[in-house]
Amino acid sequence: MTAQETLKALQRRMAEAVMAPLTSRWGMARRRDGRRLDREAAQWVEPNDRLSPFQRLEIYNRQYWFRLLDCLWDDFPGLRSLLGRVRFTALCRAYLADCPPRSFTLNRLGDRLVPWLREQARWDPLVVDMARLEWAHIEAFDAPEAEPLAAARLEAVDADTRLALQPHLRLLRLGHPVDDLLAAQRDAPGDGGAGNHAMAARRRRTARRAAALPPGEVHLAVHRHDCSVYDKRLAPEACRILEAIQAGAALGAALEAGFQGSAMPESERPDFLAGSFHDWASLGWFARTSRSDAHA
Repeated sequence: MTAQETLKALQRRMAEAVMAPLTSRWGMARRRDGRRLDREAAQWVEPNDRLSPFQRLEIYNRQYWFRLLDCLWDDFPGLRSLLGRVRFTALCRAYLADCPPRSFTLNRLGDRLVPWLREQARWDPLVVDMARLEWAHIEAFDAPEAEPLAAARLEAVDADTRLALQPHLRLLRLGHPVDDLLAAQRDAPGDGGAGNHAMAARRRRTARRAAALPPGEVHLAVHRHDCSVYDKRLAPEACRILEAIQAGAALGAALEAGFQGSAMPESERPDFLAGSFHDWASLGWFARTSRSDAHA
């Protein structure tokens, strides 16, 4: 083995040790995959007058995991409020053990959380809905933005026009009104430290109210405006129209999909469409791309 290969092997083994899950006592495991890390550490790390090689390596192992947990803590405040501190931390540790980071950027840390939750039978659909909403917020914040379609061009569309939506727009169909819970959580004051018992009690009451939320279908658009992310409730017809446009359907087909099975009277539909398209255009949801002029 060359010196370069030896160095790569050492780097790989140290990375595995640093990224290994912590024990239930928040320490570094002394054994992993049949290896004695406390012995191996002595081959890589020098002791000092206070710490053994294992203890020095453990510092990095703990820093790595605490950083990941802090990121999920910040990225999913609604989920944290819903579950409470202890259950949320347990969820994060289990998720990271099963789905370790695979990107250089920490904003992708939760990219597998929703499918992972769906695979875990113990998590309520309310929890999954909250995770879906918060991940949509993260994606909407980080996604690119295209030049908005000019209003004059929007007025010239016909049934064959294929519009394009902003890359940051996310459309959600949820089974619970978790947008209200997330808004209430974000409007609440900060934790104020571990000694703020009144705030802790308030958050527990919020979590209990959330757990009692009756299921009910909610249609949402999550979008970015002026570097901030917002939710907008949508009528079912509006959501279906936007979903069809986003999937590449021509405008006529998208409108058909939107009103399929709708109880909205025919007489109300023109005003509904005029108001909806005006709102969407004013929010800049339509993007100027080659699709905007394409016809079926």
